[in-house]
Amino acid sequence: GLNFIDLMVRQGNIDNPPKTPLVPGFECSGIVEALGDSVKGFEIGDRVMAFVNYNAWAEVVCTPVEFVYKIPDDMSFSEAAAFPMNFVTAYMMLFEVANLREGMSVLVHSAGGGVGQAVAQLCSTIPNVTVFGTASSFKHEAIKNSVTHLFDRNADYVQEVKRISVDGVDIVLDCLCGENTGKGLSLLKPLGTYILYGSSNMVTGETKSFFSFAKSWWQVEKVNPIKLYEENKVIAGFSLLNLLFKQNRGGLIKGVMDKLLNLYNSKKIKPVVDSLWALEEVKEAMQRIHDRGNIGKLILDVEKAPTPLMANDSTETSEAGEEEEDHEGDNENKERMPFIQ
Repeated sequence: GLNFIDLMVRQGNIDNPPKTPLVPGFECSGIVEALGDSVKGFEIGDRVMAFVNYNAWAEVVCTPVEFVYKIPDDMSFSEAAAFPMNFVTAYMMLFEVANLREGMSVLVHSAGGGVGQAVAQLCSTIPNVTVFGTASSFKHEAIKNSVTHLFDRNADYVQEVKRISVDGVDIVLDCLCGENTGKGLSLLKPLGTYILYGSSNMVTGETKSFFSFAKSWWQVEKVNPIKLYEENKVIAGFSLLNLLFKQNRGGLIKGVMDKLLNLYNSKKIKPVVDSLWALEEVKEAMQRIHDRGNIGKLILDVEKAPTPLMANDSTETSEAGEEEEDHEGDNENKERMPFIQ
């Protein structure tokens, strides 16, 4: 699976990035080829999906057994590679951190992405949950039925939300950071929870930009603890990778995966796969995430042959900044994207 965190790793926008050369990727699916001596519960030939602390973008992957889960019989390998990161992140934020309950309201940014679609599906499993989503306008037709109210990512969504819900929302899930942090906090109802789980606004051009990094953090409203106390608001952060690989909560995540697989088997949730890519096409695949052109998850498929380039395809990677993102629906490279419908 490809995730926005992979772009941040590539640009060095994370704490203590590993030294190169490295193989990126944090989740995968495949068939068990070998087992450690003490491994129980799995056999060679089992269909599995797994979290990996880097090195997932490969034909052969090795990871501790606590991060491996069996794939349901009717789940494809591409769906399985799209499942762990997005759905565990969405579930943990909604139910473990924010305590989502009947009748609550949720604002989620990048509603068309993998986590955004997982959030929308999980919210639909609880009665009377209102989901406000922001997304690029060209995605609206495809995802309009997954959320209650959908806004253009460049519009003044704060006023739009308050027009519909004067008191604001109970939960804000923010993967953007920057100025959206202050906006999200301003929309919280008393006892509401704001969760930061990414900072994609820091990723602009093809290389790490100190200016974009500084600008994004400068826009973050300084949080006053006394103000939180007076307004009865909760601010939280969530990093699944840190929880798994630095804070040793694999057992907790296994319990969450069990619940999610039960929801999948009962047909209440289903991963949204945007497209499949050959390993040789990783540059173009990452550009599609960079330009926010995907609806759901992009998958690297080791058995897929590269798609032949069309005559009007550009071989250059754009330096897509904030100005270009306003026109991201016009990306002519979309014509060669190997969509799954």
